[in-house]
Amino acid sequence: MKFSVVIVNYNVKYYLEQCLCSLYRAIDNLSAEIFVVDNASVDDSEAYLTERFPRITYIYNKENVGFARANNQAIRQAKGEYVLLLNPDTVLPEQTLEEALLFMDTHPCAGAAGVKMLTDDGRFLRESKRGYPTLAATFGKLSGLGKLFPRSKGLGGYYCNALDADTIHRVEVLAGAFMLLRRSALEKSGLLDEDFFMYGEDIDLSCRIEEAGYENYYLPYPILHYKGESTSKDTYHHVRVFCGAMDIFFRKHGERYGLLGCWLVRIGIHLQMYIRLLMLSLRRIFSFPGKKAKVPFLKGQAFPRFLVFGEEATIHSLRGLFKRNGLIGKHHFVVANEASAADGHASPFISLKGFTHVVYDCRAFSFSTIIRLLSHHRKMGLRLGIYNPESRVLVTPEKCYL
Repeated sequence: MKFSVVIVNYNVKYYLEQCLCSLYRAIDNLSAEIFVVDNASVDDSEAYLTERFPRITYIYNKENVGFARANNQAIRQAKGEYVLLLNPDTVLPEQTLEEALLFMDTHPCAGAAGVKMLTDDGRFLRESKRGYPTLAATFGKLSGLGKLFPRSKGLGGYYCNALDADTIHRVEVLAGAFMLLRRSALEKSGLLDEDFFMYGEDIDLSCRIEEAGYENYYLPYPILHYKGESTSKDTYHHVRVFCGAMDIFFRKHGERYGLLGCWLVRIGIHLQMYIRLLMLSLRRIFSFPGKKAKVPFLKGQAFPRFLVFGEEATIHSLRGLFKRNGLIGKHHFVVANEASAADGHASPFISLKGFTHVVYDCRAFSFSTIIRLLSHHRKMGLRLGIYNPESRVLVTPEKCYL
């Protein structure tokens, strides 16, 4: 077995379905196994996914055991030479896994590798490459000064801003959304620390892989990451879990900072947590929950406006989908595939004025082409939608339409 893929699902069955569709194409020429660990989802994930993807090994938990523990459940059963930790809200180009595995095969010093993650509108995600949270980097992140001085090796070091995003680099910390692990390195470093419920476990594992004598690498191979579809970041629970994870990390690795440095960072983490909790409370006190936008898209727009590329049958199906979901607007449909519309939404014959989203038919366009077009034309500001003609589901960053 060349490699094993481990995905933890929590109430994002349509995003996971799209992820698995892209993953199946990416492993077409590889010896691979796929594990999906479900953390007690309540969106009918079990029945929905097992019917569509019967070859996958499923592990169903009766309660949400957290990200680290759920991953470890599958890793212990995995047989691959490599183990890929993958988020369910990701989309992979067809060639990404083969390229990443080739790099690992030719660089035996590499214990783990991450890739270039893109947002749903084609922008680079800074979490793709990170440095060790030194005192200066941590202060820059917690205080916000890292954003004001992104090129500073100290204050801006958390996201390695000085490193070119289109070049291979050795880095200190990788993101758990896509983390390709060499099994021999994992055996020396140990599995994910289950003291972390969510967040922080990828930083901790990255550190332990280096301590085991291996190196972590950033690879400029793009993937799409919707970033956090299974979690809400605007809640008391999220703030407490995130800040709690950071506190666990600094308690665990405090010897790197010295006693005083460790306590200063931990005080900063708790101070940030209380400030964020206070801001959430004030926002709820002075907000008017009864006055919400009809559709949570861009500010000032009641409805999204879609520019659609796909086969004729797909377009017919999407017209019905828009009508069922009340998406009445001036949408534009282009009968095309990647051979006839190589430039996609960058075609000079198409005006983008007024559109909020570009939608691609994933049967007419490869995932590689979709992500390439999104990345190359990110300045156009369009958010991505992908339509699967087989399941008849349109996945957008904000929601999924049936």
